[in-house]
Amino acid sequence: MKFSLSWLKSVLDTKADARTIAEKLTSLGLEIEGVEDASAALKSFRVARVLTAEKHPQADKLQVLSVDLGDGSPLQVVCGAPNARAGLVGVLGLPGAVVPANGMELRKSAIRGVESNGMMCSTRELGLGEEHDGIIELPEDAPLGTTFADYLGSDPVFDVAITPNRPDCMGVHGIARDLAAAGLGVLKPIEAKPVAGSFPCPVEVRTDDPEGCPAFYGRVIRGVKNGPSPKWLQDYLKSAGQRPISALVDITNYVMLGYGRPAHAYDLAKLSGAVVARKAREGETCLALNGKEYALQPWMTVIADDAGVHDIAGIMGGEDSGCSDGTTDVLLEVAYFDPASIARTGQALALASDARGRFERGVDPAFLDTGLDLLTSLILEICGGEASEVVRAGQPPLARKTVAYDPKLAGSLGGIDVGNGEQKRILAALGFDVAEDWTVTVPTWRPDVDGAPDIVEEVIRVHGLDAVPSTPLPRADGVAKPTATAVQTLERRVRRAAASRGLHEAVTWSFLPEKEAAHFADGEETWALANPISEDLKVMRPSLLPGLLSAAQRNLHRGATSVRLFEIGRRYLRGANGASDEKLSLAVVLAGESVSRDWATGKARPFDAFDTKAEALALLAEAGAPVDNLQVMGEAGDQFHPGQSATLRLGPKQVLARFGMLHPATARAFDLDGPVAVVELFLDRIPPRKGPGQFARPHFAPPALQAVTRDFAFLVAASVPAGDLLRAVKGADKQAIVSARIFDDFRGTGVPEGQKSLAIEVTLQPVEKSFDEATLKAISDKVVAAAAKLGGVLRG
Repeated sequence: MKFSLSWLKSVLDTKADARTIAEKLTSLGLEIEGVEDASAALKSFRVARVLTAEKHPQADKLQVLSVDLGDGSPLQVVCGAPNARAGLVGVLGLPGAVVPANGMELRKSAIRGVESNGMMCSTRELGLGEEHDGIIELPEDAPLGTTFADYLGSDPVFDVAITPNRPDCMGVHGIARDLAAAGLGVLKPIEAKPVAGSFPCPVEVRTDDPEGCPAFYGRVIRGVKNGPSPKWLQDYLKSAGQRPISALVDITNYVMLGYGRPAHAYDLAKLSGAVVARKAREGETCLALNGKEYALQPWMTVIADDAGVHDIAGIMGGEDSGCSDGTTDVLLEVAYFDPASIARTGQALALASDARGRFERGVDPAFLDTGLDLLTSLILEICGGEASEVVRAGQPPLARKTVAYDPKLAGSLGGIDVGNGEQKRILAALGFDVAEDWTVTVPTWRPDVDGAPDIVEEVIRVHGLDAVPSTPLPRADGVAKPTATAVQTLERRVRRAAASRGLHEAVTWSFLPEKEAAHFADGEETWALANPISEDLKVMRPSLLPGLLSAAQRNLHRGATSVRLFEIGRRYLRGANGASDEKLSLAVVLAGESVSRDWATGKARPFDAFDTKAEALALLAEAGAPVDNLQVMGEAGDQFHPGQSATLRLGPKQVLARFGMLHPATARAFDLDGPVAVVELFLDRIPPRKGPGQFARPHFAPPALQAVTRDFAFLVAASVPAGDLLRAVKGADKQAIVSARIFDDFRGTGVPEGQKSLAIEVTLQPVEKSFDEATLKAISDKVVAAAAKLGGVLRG
């Protein structure tokens, strides 16, 4: 929200400068996003008088001016403005000055062969308006040589970020109230005297939708003369970023921005019959002031007459009944609309407006009469006319909340001991009523205050959060006990392991487009948000892979040759009875080159399924999973390449991870070219280790005797997974065999069709005494027998 210092001082009697006000607003919780001072850009421009104006010898539309800055040394300036003439007092930009409108730096130059020492400026060129048909004309007594910034006077513009819980500060008057409570001035009373009507209101005004529009007030003003609004009003609106339109429209905008009270003025000649707040009817549409036509739903509140809908209630007026320069009679509408209804309608229509932003936060329901009086008095003062009697339909919700408050809470909750008298002063200045027993009655413009903690917040923020003393937390003697939970420890451990393996951590959105979420839902029902920030972020992610795939796509399309990303986070599923179920997961995406091309091969090697298997096993081991007991099985999912993917399972049903190459169809869905390898670890399914130290390592005791290695080569069916054979060999003698690994997979000459040769290196570790030949043969026989159970035959 923007407003100028002069606008603020029109409702706040203060001598504070812009910097002091900005600092105080921030300390009050009204964060300043910026303070702009348009006059700062005008310091290089001077007030000057045109002494003579002669025709340019080489151009019909140019004049050569002699300009006086009051120092007795006239300057020659070439000017093309039609109103340039001798005796005119205007604004001269000297060489070195930067034109605010376009950033052009003025220089001494020759224009059509005639020297020019600057430029006489128009209103548009100085960023003060849209007028550009001629140069600025100042009063005759304007002091020559004075900088135009000093002549205009400084009027900084504040840009304040209003949080959603402060609808009372959606107007300059509400912000001034906070500043006055903080001791930065005195709040001026609202000058809105009731205007008695001189004739009955000729239009029936009523509300047929008491839920959406509990109160609807209106009156007619006839005989008005619409036209440009006064300069002070235009200046206020320009400081707020509004474009002045006409007096009637500007007045309604001024009351909305100044007092947080949206209102609307209808051209009475364009209305037909009674004006009613009601629900929209099936098939009705509204052509809004933004020029767009909106299809209305039957649950939406609208303002209509006998001819049809004229206003999307509380959001935007209709183009058909808006005021124009020819308007002579107006109907003023001031209403109270249900905040939830306004929010739903605005979201459904994707229509945002200043009025909606105020109504959906909650405007003051007690400000209807005062707002109507403000509008009426301003219209009568600026546009003339005669006002009718006020018609009041419905009743606004005027009940005020009461809160039982204990002043000691300021110290126990807020951390500052504020005196009882000071607390009462602060609350009274903010509009709260405090009884002797400290029962606090909340003002109607503060719907955000519900309980005693909210009262504490009001007291502390006005008293000053910088007064909260710095108090160290108590610390027990000795070494601090770890506070991380088992899940936090797991996340930290796996995160460090992934980073140490050369993966880069990514943090992606927890929300996805519907199509991407459905692609990885695996048949489960996903969570769709009722109020998403955009349609592209509507569904809670059922997997971390879509976000990482989109990140990989962006990196590859920007020239990255190798992408190694991982993310740890939650996936969101529907649990039993529709309850939310969050599951901790880790996902890895490998795309592009695994190894860059070099002199030995001449070409790069892409990532493959074995790279993902290595990552999955290494990360599962760091997470504490029993990797030696895991089985490699298929059915990774439709998103994976069926011949180049698998799962790691603890038993036939407990899937701890899935890995492999992305299915080409999935890659196309994410606009990815080339092979993409992915891993997904389900960390929530890893069984916890027994004992207090989940990740405690056993004491290392090196064996006293030297290990022995033996190699075995088995012929097995090509369909037998190598992992199954390896697991069978390792289990042949669990006491003697400490490790085993496959070092060769051969299929070719000497191997029968449909079979493969798997060579396994087995490490044997003696414990009490060295192995003799008989013991080694017995162990070898056990290994051969274990392989035989899978159809393995020892190659001779």
